[in-house]
Amino acid sequence: MKIVEDFPREVRVIENVWIPMPDGTRLAARIWRPTDAESEPVPAILEYMPYRKRDFTRLRDEPLHRYFAGHGYACVRLDLRGSGDSDGLLLDEYLQQELDDAVEAIDWLVAQPWCSGEVGMMGISWGGFNALQVAALRPAPLKAIISMCSTDDRYSDDVHYQGGCLLNENLGWGSVLLSCATTPPDPDIVGEEWRAKWKHRIEQAPFYPLIWMRHPHRDAYWQHGSVCEDFAAVTCPVFAVGGWADGYVNAIPRLLAGLKVPCRGLIGPWSHAFPHAALPGPAIGFFQEALRWWDHWLKGRDTGIMNEPLLRVWMEEYIPPAPMYAERPGRWVAETNWPSPRIQPKTLYLNVLSLGEKADGEDRMRIASPQTTGLGAGDWYGFGSEGEAPIDQREDDGKSLVFDSDPLDQRLEILGAPCVSLELSVDQPVAYVIVRLNDVAPDGASARVSYGLLNLTQRDSREDPSPLEPGRRYRVEVRLNDIAYAFAPGHTIRLAISTSYWPVIWPAPAAVNLTLHTGTSRLTLPVRPPRAEDADLRPFDPPERGPMPEMTTLEVAPFQRRVERDLTTGMSTYRIATTGGDFGDAALARIEDIDLTVGYTLAKTYRIHDYDPDTAEVTVEQTTTHQRGDWSTRLECRTSLTATPRSFRIRGVLKAYEDEVLFARRDWDEEVMRRLL
Repeated sequence: MKIVEDFPREVRVIENVWIPMPDGTRLAARIWRPTDAESEPVPAILEYMPYRKRDFTRLRDEPLHRYFAGHGYACVRLDLRGSGDSDGLLLDEYLQQELDDAVEAIDWLVAQPWCSGEVGMMGISWGGFNALQVAALRPAPLKAIISMCSTDDRYSDDVHYQGGCLLNENLGWGSVLLSCATTPPDPDIVGEEWRAKWKHRIEQAPFYPLIWMRHPHRDAYWQHGSVCEDFAAVTCPVFAVGGWADGYVNAIPRLLAGLKVPCRGLIGPWSHAFPHAALPGPAIGFFQEALRWWDHWLKGRDTGIMNEPLLRVWMEEYIPPAPMYAERPGRWVAETNWPSPRIQPKTLYLNVLSLGEKADGEDRMRIASPQTTGLGAGDWYGFGSEGEAPIDQREDDGKSLVFDSDPLDQRLEILGAPCVSLELSVDQPVAYVIVRLNDVAPDGASARVSYGLLNLTQRDSREDPSPLEPGRRYRVEVRLNDIAYAFAPGHTIRLAISTSYWPVIWPAPAAVNLTLHTGTSRLTLPVRPPRAEDADLRPFDPPERGPMPEMTTLEVAPFQRRVERDLTTGMSTYRIATTGGDFGDAALARIEDIDLTVGYTLAKTYRIHDYDPDTAEVTVEQTTTHQRGDWSTRLECRTSLTATPRSFRIRGVLKAYEDEVLFARRDWDEEVMRRLL
């Protein structure tokens, strides 16, 4: 990747600036801007997240914001209230307070002598979420946003629930947020108050996963911050970016279909990461694409970006399933409208053991999947790490009802969301159905293309679910994740249906026997015909970025994944051990320019019995360290989730140490009733 060090504008970096809020709270910002911006004001670009501008995202922030600043923008990386070096408490995701603070920060920016009065917002994940949410508040100076790996629907497409099923990532991500929000501010920024602020954070810290588990249905809690509730509220242009290997891809087609403002969508093969460096590749010159967007909307330059198709995506080709891909084969394709009138539905009927273009006579098939169905699923969302991609699906296929087409005699490309309509009955009042769309190669390897989940109690309503009547026949619709994929001649389309998907989702309260009525159930594929203009799409520039701060690796802890099966007890244990994200495989690293040693490790353990959902258990363990000179802190966080058919039990222990002496401790042990979950 090209590292750009010489820019059109010389860049000044301001390590910390306090942005005051009306209630006296100060938010901590790091600013990159042209040195001559006070005499030649520039537009501002705001990124607003809880991921600690000072340390944990420093290596990611510097190349991004210096690059934009060098091209004539003032880039502001702002710590949310209660995170990083900012004052206050971080009480939950996307609270109205968070959004109101952002509006105040935008007003502060336009009042600065170096700002021209135009502001953009951008961010990945949390920063992509709140960019959309702040846009819906319509602050006048906000002229455009770039939202990456985010969602318009906080209930249906976030780390908490999918298809009405509880994602295990709810505990995983919630535990990471708890550790992040209770990490101390930097004494070099906040001074002697750091210790009191740290203690206040720990003493008042909410147990985030518990908050979210108390809202198992799509109530007003989730409707807040979900811009799909009123797309018309967003009146500034939106550039929505994501990847097929991420968990947030469904939002981009919905945004393009629902927004009434100028917008563009870009979906690559990428994971939950910036497209200039994301895996799987190919990576693109995303910084240049973002500059084209900003120059058009914040500087009024005709960069040509709005003359290009509305949606551009990577059409994936088959590749033998593997736990990690450096690159996915495929090509760029585009649609000028979304939904595209070019895309037509193709219906295949679920006959006994087969997918056919015509329905055979009605019959029945039964499945009671082992609880370990899903061990080949990979992570709900990936970061490009080893072991996180879906592996060969044959083991999971063997625990599912499987319907295969005849080998294809010609290429078949799809773009959009595959859907299934199922006629079924179950023997429990609470049951889940999991549907996977796979590509089976001539050698028998089964690669997952897309999948969908449905808590059958939410068959009619996400807001007001109802229990199932055992034995009663229902027709349900399951929407799979959006995808662009090309099935090759000679390959087989496979649909696999199961009643469990561990460890992606928490299991139903009791083992489920599902009866599927064949001949009347069907799969609908969004078939995309060839488009000659795709061959003439403007190529993306090669990836480039600004310089990165110097980091020294002090300790290495390689990424590990391991599945263990005890054949005497029937228990399976899946363990994941990882390190600190932007620090690569470093468990301990020193950021040289601020003389700060930072450490982070994360371990997750999932345990379950093949045939007993009551044995399910998830634990998350984290250690976070900071050290500079004689200042030394360590945070240890352990959380766990278990359940009975009646209730969940969620526990947590947080221990904070200063100079190896216990400084503060929090304990949680809560029961949450299972409400059709």
